[in-house]
Amino acid sequence: MTAVLPVRADVVVVGGGVVGCAVARELAGHEIDGRPLDVVVVEARGDVGDGTSKANTAILHTGFDATPGTLEARLVARGYELLGAYAAEVGIPVERTGAILVAWSADELAALPSLLSKAQANGYADARLVEADEVYAAVPALGAGALGGLAVPGESIICPWTTTLAFATEALGRGARLVRDTRVVDVRPGPVDTEVVTTAGRIRTTWVVNAAGLGGDELDRMLGHDRFTVVPRRGELLVFDKLARPLVDVIVLPVPTAKGKGVLVSPTVFGNVMLGPTAEEVPDRGDTSTSDAGFAFLLGHGRRLLPALLDVDVTAAYAGLRAATEHADYVVDVDAGQRYVLLGGIRSTGLTASMALAEHTVRLLREAGADLRPRPVLPPPARMPNIGEAFVRPYQDAERIAQDPAYGRIVCFCERVTRGEIRDALAGPVPPADLDGLRRRTRAMMGRCQGFACGAEITSLLEAGHA
Repeated sequence: MTAVLPVRADVVVVGGGVVGCAVARELAGHEIDGRPLDVVVVEARGDVGDGTSKANTAILHTGFDATPGTLEARLVARGYELLGAYAAEVGIPVERTGAILVAWSADELAALPSLLSKAQANGYADARLVEADEVYAAVPALGAGALGGLAVPGESIICPWTTTLAFATEALGRGARLVRDTRVVDVRPGPVDTEVVTTAGRIRTTWVVNAAGLGGDELDRMLGHDRFTVVPRRGELLVFDKLARPLVDVIVLPVPTAKGKGVLVSPTVFGNVMLGPTAEEVPDRGDTSTSDAGFAFLLGHGRRLLPALLDVDVTAAYAGLRAATEHADYVVDVDAGQRYVLLGGIRSTGLTASMALAEHTVRLLREAGADLRPRPVLPPPARMPNIGEAFVRPYQDAERIAQDPAYGRIVCFCERVTRGEIRDALAGPVPPADLDGLRRRTRAMMGRCQGFACGAEITSLLEAGHA
């Protein structure tokens, strides 16, 4: 997608992931000097949410297990409330499944009371210790040997793709601009403006917000800082066929260790079951490959956690990269002299914390001297197309089909995606640049056959939509 770079902006947000788009949406709801704030999002990839944001465990976290007193703990708790309400308003699929941490050893069982205390310290009062019989009542298919657990009823599953798209869509509706396929190669602060040098040209701006994810440390160094280093942490996940969904209706979490949160089993809003992730530090910031070793590792855990899961077909394997750093907390700061906000080291909790990070960004800008004020009138947010299984999909909506037969013409039979949905995605405010982007907007080609039956027709529709 060819980029058209504006000449000037009030704020350039570098990074069009879930955090960058949330920040753009929030900033575009403000004004300065009596006029709407001019916000530009610069994204290196061809689509919003095409980096870390597209490949995660898709959980809306309560923040029960965050380290008390950290910025992450505070923003995840706040973001949980904000995103939960926003999802209901705009139609982002969310299912309030709840979660259970399962203890498989005496040491893990002994660790549960401290996790309960941590949840309470974080302001989450609904977690409770449960005996083994209650664990098995919640997950009858669970493997043998569970000793007890910690129930966290507020944990939920969410669609990360629709979340990012909703933020980007509303940001554009409020007047923000999005430039894709454009990489920032230098940032040069001046006495009045900052020059952002990109592969598509230069843009002058008053403020820069670094939401660059895996590239956040590199951008930070362009401005003369050396505050953190991103070490990409690859997480491989397996997606099982929808036939597995009756096996587990809650998120099954391991007791976390110093090495990380471990392997979980979770239903998805798309009707599947997910197993993962692995956690492997890799040198290549673009290495989202999957591996035989990762596959075997996850199946081994699945065999113990939910033995019947292995009787169901794996329909997809994918990997995501998390922006791990040497710090135990988010790396967030503002430099008033450089007119620069850093949102670095945002790990997998960034999906949940995204709207709170956006709020926090406005607070930092004000503290640094930006006279931002909420705009008195804003256009209402668009209702997002539903791609969640728990809610009515277009092919099920007789009234909608009667008004427009395209919603009754299924083109992807595995996922029941209609021609009307494909058309709408291609004509949307943030249209997909490629098949992967179309998949994330509609679920097309993401089912059991992985596009074998429908790929040619959907590719043709995509090409026609780009013509």
